[in-house]
Amino acid sequence: MLKHFLPDQHVKNIFEITPESLKRKNIKGIITDLDNTLVEWDRPSATPELMQWFEEIKKHGILVTIVSNNNENRVKFFADPLGIPYIYQARKPMGRAFRRALREMDLKKEETVVIGDQLLTDVLGGNRSGFHTILVVPVTQTDGFFTRINRTVERRILNWFRKKGQLNWED
Repeated sequence: MLKHFLPDQHVKNIFEITPESLKRKNIKGIITDLDNTLVEWDRPSATPELMQWFEEIKKHGILVTIVSNNNENRVKFFADPLGIPYIYQARKPMGRAFRRALREMDLKKEETVVIGDQLLTDVLGGNRSGFHTILVVPVTQTDGFFTRINRTVERRILNWFRKKGQLNWED
């Protein structure tokens, strides 16, 4: 059961994920979380650096869908100016939103990665649904109330993996 919490990859931030590295793995689509993955949970819109990253991804023909547990206003306000499709109130780690994103991008699981900052939502949901998962270090150390609870559980899970020698990265 705990293996579902172990991501396939770990990176310090979204910018370490390049179109070239994705294409080498035959990746044609990205399902990404929003808050604390792309920007701080309380930042309303994309940074110039993130806008450039999205442009590079699109230029290489890689599709992106934002899948967030947040409300419609939050996700729409962020995604619409970028022209990125989104799914709000996704109820991650449930698989429905992941399957919907896959259908809307018209891709296979093997061609898609799930990127997020939380083990209990993004990684668990992506792994249970059969995707390659990439865990990013949260953009900021502050979180909303429920995410703070998740982080406490995540630390325990990560410590267990560390003790078992299953982590190949450092915090």
